[in-house]
Amino acid sequence: MRYLIYGAGAVGGRIGARLFEAGQETVLIARGPHLEAIQRDGLLVRTPEGESKTRIPAVGHPSEIEWLPDDVVLMTVKSQHTAAALGDLSEVAAGAAVVCAQNGVANERMALRRFSRVYAMMVMLPATHVAPGEVVMYATPVGGLLDIGCYPRGGDALAEQIARDLTQAGLSSRVDTNVMRVKYGKLLENLANVVQALCGLDAAAGELVRAVRAEGKAVLEAAKIDFATESEMDERRAESMIALQPIEGQGRGGSTWQSLARRAGSIETDYLNGEIGLLGALHGVPTPYNRVLQRLAAQAVRERRAPGSYTVGELIARANEAV
Repeated sequence: MRYLIYGAGAVGGRIGARLFEAGQETVLIARGPHLEAIQRDGLLVRTPEGESKTRIPAVGHPSEIEWLPDDVVLMTVKSQHTAAALGDLSEVAAGAAVVCAQNGVANERMALRRFSRVYAMMVMLPATHVAPGEVVMYATPVGGLLDIGCYPRGGDALAEQIARDLTQAGLSSRVDTNVMRVKYGKLLENLANVVQALCGLDAAAGELVRAVRAEGKAVLEAAKIDFATESEMDERRAESMIALQPIEGQGRGGSTWQSLARRAGSIETDYLNGEIGLLGALHGVPTPYNRVLQRLAAQAVRERRAPGSYTVGELIARANEAV
């Protein structure tokens, strides 16, 4: 079995490097300067223990790969890029198994429109990708948590094999037959990503974070969508033995923060806070905090703003105006 990692950023780069180092046949699909750096110099991985170069194969497009019947695609692009990636993939590998190792809950449904074998993966992998050719990993000794299940529910032999391979590669993975429940729990956690991106890593944003998550819980309950509780998510983290350690000179910002820091030109907020806004509109639940943050994130991308461009007070005031 071969692993194709579609998106070699913080999550995809680290998963790919771990699998490759563990002896699994692995190929990265990347783009731009990041791809050029990996092809030229290898992928530089920084961890609390030090740094290493991984000479992992990398290509720029699925059409550059000779596809095999047992190939497994780990989709690790951000959600705003999923539709385009799936379109390119379906043209050359329509029979591939696709694992959505992404934040948000919309990717699996998009994948199922084009592929018959779709898996959901809940990702807790504290890493950053800001510089081309580099990823920084803060978790040790276990590198991350990657629970997998069939979409929309269930488990099978392939899911079991993927979980074993990831665990042997130094990650924590198990089959969860109701994995979307924990992905919705992770969605609630990820609603704070945009707060960190807009207000900065050190902002005292407790009030704002509580507000966006309270809206999220109200929406999921109104929609009758089951989700893992905060205590359940914390318990799973504790079981995985993930421990975070700082790395000198590296700021540990989340995925949304990284998009602004890299001036990436897009952001995943529409599939996090925007998911709550969508469900709120469908089920009659107001979501002013999530909607305002979604709009301001899009504005920050258009104006190429750096992370931390707003104060917490400014965001709260704007949300209160929208109530």
